[in-house]
Amino acid sequence: MHFTNQEIHRLNRSMLEWYDRHHRTLPWRSEPGDLPNPYHVWLSEIMLQQTTVQTVGPYFHAFLQRWPTVTDLARAELDDVLHGWQGLGYYARARNLHKCAKVVANDHNGVFPDTEEGLLKLPGIGPYTACAVAAIAFNRHASPVDGNIERVISRLFALETPLPDVKPEIKEKSSALTPSDRPGDYAQALMDLGATICTPRNPACGICPWQADCEGRKSGIAPDLPKKRKKAAKPTRVGYAFWIRREDDGRILVRRRPEKGLLGGLYEVPGSDWRAIEAPDEVMLSEAPITAKWSELEGAVGHTFTHFHLNVTVLATTLPADQADQMHGSWTTIDGLADFALPTVMKKIVRHALTYR
Repeated sequence: MHFTNQEIHRLNRSMLEWYDRHHRTLPWRSEPGDLPNPYHVWLSEIMLQQTTVQTVGPYFHAFLQRWPTVTDLARAELDDVLHGWQGLGYYARARNLHKCAKVVANDHNGVFPDTEEGLLKLPGIGPYTACAVAAIAFNRHASPVDGNIERVISRLFALETPLPDVKPEIKEKSSALTPSDRPGDYAQALMDLGATICTPRNPACGICPWQADCEGRKSGIAPDLPKKRKKAAKPTRVGYAFWIRREDDGRILVRRRPEKGLLGGLYEVPGSDWRAIEAPDEVMLSEAPITAKWSELEGAVGHTFTHFHLNVTVLATTLPADQADQMHGSWTTIDGLADFALPTVMKKIVRHALTYR
């Protein structure tokens, strides 16, 4: 299915007219027709990766209060940025956010590059984010494709190839439809259409500005698109967490994880590596930070990451002060744990470990 230039012009006009009347009011957006703050657009796009608009809103406000400009963010300590990111997950985004802010502040005088090519050279900015920031912040002729736009384009053209194989075709067709006039508003219009009308279930086709042209609606398959390949079952991994309390004052040992890797740069209750479910207990126990008499807490802490499920057994011990002082890490009170950037799985471990007396 192909649209003529005249049909494309009509589709663009109807979409932008719909957006002018029905656009969502979001804290990082300007009004239709106006250019927003590039820092706001970039910050929101990084936060919105694999996270909902509802979740991001309060974090976005909090970041702007603490770091109103990209230069302010660049001057921040990484620990503070990671702490402010707690709850958003995928912490590599926060580390790259900080790196990117430093590059923009130091190498670009606090001004974001205004092209896809320039944006792609920045840390943590991939093809989608470069495209989105170029279009939305700088009104460049670019065609970002997020999950909402994938759904809209799949249904408009009745594309039945499952994701992710259909992505290149979606990108091609979306690019062909993108207007030269107001491409940023047009991209946000498609995002809003997917979020409010062309929803995953029960799309409101009757009020869609593209209903007359939608091949998915005409053929009755719109709710089933885009199709997805069946996901493989997530494996389960296991590990130990070592809850170590100092005898004299009850302080708890935490340490920073390596900069690279899962949850890199965040703080943790010391633990073993996370291994396949059949891993021997003695192997994980050998990775305890100290030889001690351990008490195994009843039950386990469960957490699900993108690619695997995790079950953590908590072992607890109390050390005399002279032995504790030889440990690598930071000793903190229970209340003081709030000052450390602990990811969600570690907060679960802490809650479970607090049953130990």
